[in-house]
Amino acid sequence: MQQATHFLATDLDGTFVGDADALKDLLAHYEAAPYDVSLIYITGRHVQSARSLIESEGLPKPDILVTDIGTGMYEGPDLQPNAEWEARMAEHWQPGKVKQMASQFNGLQEQDIPDTRRVSYYADSLDTVQAFEYALRDAGIPHKLVYSTGRDLDVLPASGGKGAALQYIIDRDRLHEANILVAGDSGNDRDMLTLGYPAVVVGNGHADLGNLDTSHTIYRAQAHCAGGILEAWEHFYPKHVAQKNH
Repeated sequence: MQQATHFLATDLDGTFVGDADALKDLLAHYEAAPYDVSLIYITGRHVQSARSLIESEGLPKPDILVTDIGTGMYEGPDLQPNAEWEARMAEHWQPGKVKQMASQFNGLQEQDIPDTRRVSYYADSLDTVQAFEYALRDAGIPHKLVYSTGRDLDVLPASGGKGAALQYIIDRDRLHEANILVAGDSGNDRDMLTLGYPAVVVGNGHADLGNLDTSHTIYRAQAHCAGGILEAWEHFYPKHVAQKNH
């Protein structure tokens, strides 16, 4: 990754995945480019689910796989856990206390997540989410709260999140001068889309990104899923189209 000059940091469902023909076009564009594109998948799926999706859809293996909304990180040829990131996520994390607090809210239905690196719920309203957030703050429980798609509520370690994970990778691997595109479609992508790097909200993006600041670094694509990624890639990197020498 330290040698990367171009890389795509993308959500999976509804962004990289969701239109098979568009994905073929995107990958063909990268194959024809005069540079290699390193891939970072940043997903809300847990690691087993993400691995299954990569296999079932025949997706290119990423250089880095970030799972559970930025709380899990896997790297290398076999996608082994990043011990430093795991330790950072475990510090001050109190999932038991989060669950105890959530049990006081009838409008929160716990999601079945296979580990405790995050705690997730279906919320019945924004009012419930806000009341829960105030309760967590009043109780002094360190956390980061992510609300997306009008119902999905995730409580993460305070230093977690997709944006925090991506910034950690960029800082560690000194990728600040690389050509990057960040891609997403829903509210749990917000913090990585707004890091200040070139970013795209794909055409099928959820309404919860409707109020996203459309600064010069954020492109709103018309095309859906991988088609929107390709549209944005050509917008940000239009001169990078020469063919590889074979």
